[in-house]
Amino acid sequence: MLNRGAFVFNLKEIISSIADVGQKLFKKSVVKKNDLESIISLCDDLISNKGAAFGITVARDITDLYQTLSHEKKLLFFKKINERFKPNHSKVSEAINLYKTEENDKNLFKLFITAEGQRRELFRRMNMSPNGISTIVSLREDLLKILNENRELKPLDNDLRELFKSWFNPGFLKLAKITWDTKAAVLEKIIQYERVHKIKDMNELKRRLGEDRRFFSYFHPALEDEPIIFVQVALTNGLGKSIQEIMKPRTEGEKKYDTATFYSISNCQEGLSRVTLGNFLIKRVVYEIQEELPNIKNFGTLSPIPGFRDWFTTLDESIIKNILGKIPYTNISFLKNSNLKIGDGRIVSNKNAIIKLVAHYLINEKNKKNLPINDVCRFHLGNGAIVDDIIINANVSEVGFNRSFGVMVNYLYELKNIEKNHEDYINNKKIIVSDKLKKLIQF
Repeated sequence: MLNRGAFVFNLKEIISSIADVGQKLFKKSVVKKNDLESIISLCDDLISNKGAAFGITVARDITDLYQTLSHEKKLLFFKKINERFKPNHSKVSEAINLYKTEENDKNLFKLFITAEGQRRELFRRMNMSPNGISTIVSLREDLLKILNENRELKPLDNDLRELFKSWFNPGFLKLAKITWDTKAAVLEKIIQYERVHKIKDMNELKRRLGEDRRFFSYFHPALEDEPIIFVQVALTNGLGKSIQEIMKPRTEGEKKYDTATFYSISNCQEGLSRVTLGNFLIKRVVYEIQEELPNIKNFGTLSPIPGFRDWFTTLDESIIKNILGKIPYTNISFLKNSNLKIGDGRIVSNKNAIIKLVAHYLINEKNKKNLPINDVCRFHLGNGAIVDDIIINANVSEVGFNRSFGVMVNYLYELKNIEKNHEDYINNKKIIVSDKLKKLIQF
């Protein structure tokens, strides 16, 4: 029969043991700042069986320590983990041979795990830290800044991007309508993150949140009050043709709008670059507007053309002449002048020549994948839009002039044709242009 005193003593031992484990689990370790050896050692612990047991504590130490690393130490950290936790090619070959010998689900899963290596699992475990996801997004932002000079780190970036595709899947994100009643902390970040048409202050933001505007943003549950990506929409009659008009203070008048003009979409987190979110956001916002405002029948954009001016000014004269065809080069040679002023009357008087140049740039200038070199164009065509119109003097600000001599593009989302347009573009590299634009540039 168990002695009661012995039972109490044993119970105290058990409680003491549990407390010790709890302290190990939740007590923050003391680590040296900017210490590369410590952070690599912690990564080894985290990826081991030991790390599985004490994951939260170790992951927290890693994310805290990472934020103390200098730029030089961060580069060394990236190189270390890229090499240390990469797939083992010999083991991958063994797994392939095992699967070939016996093709079953068990061996297929083993092949998948072996081929993946341990880099992704390291980041998955790092994400157990209370600030894990925000630190890992910042980590990728740091990585992107040095990637061009350190191409051997591309596999590390690929692993992070693949993880983010799951972690930031639109099914996990929350869509919020931004209004003047939205928390001040969020509104301040929106001013900070606007990439396309800068917001000077709260008064200008208030205009963009007016009755004839709609503003939506995606948020991630692990990143409180931190916009991921947002889109701004103007309610208009027909597609908007001027950013200056869209930005003007609202005047009383026609309220029966028939069109939603998307005029700005901004990815707020540099670390999420090339993680596709914008296409889901636009489609979701179209649905939200249709539900709220059934009178809105048309959807499209007034979009910038970043890079067009740089492309043109470095173009050889003979190539420009070939693009213009019968239009004399002298008509637009003034665009090469570095002292060209905003509002130069020659831009309007030679509008057809400029439209032809822009159309060529959007439609015929391709990258290695045989897709348009302009990223905004790729984005909208990939979503199923068509190139509807090219607008002269649509943005007469300094930024707009430096991007593209003030020229902007209307991309039209014809709801009944979006899926077909998307498939034609992705599968056949087909770029669809409106009939009115075809006539204007005489294809």
